[in-house]
Amino acid sequence: MQRRLWEHKSGKADGFTKKYKCKKLVYYEYSESIGAAINREKQIKAGSRKKKLELINNFNPQWLDLGLEMF
Repeated sequence: MQRRLWEHKSGKADGFTKKYKCKKLVYYEYSESIGAAINREKQIKAGSRKKKLELINNFNPQWLDLGLEMF
């Protein structure tokens, strides 16, 4: 998880986070398997912006950078 977080924060990972210069981790979930994680990610991405904001606000109401505590 730390490697993947570093890739996103340093701009090494292609995709949304690199394109829009997202550097702050405000939400995450643990999964028991890669398959379950991929399915959950697809479920979250398919949801509305409102649902995503609710997830973040319930998990991290102050929108703190949770990636800082992982290094």
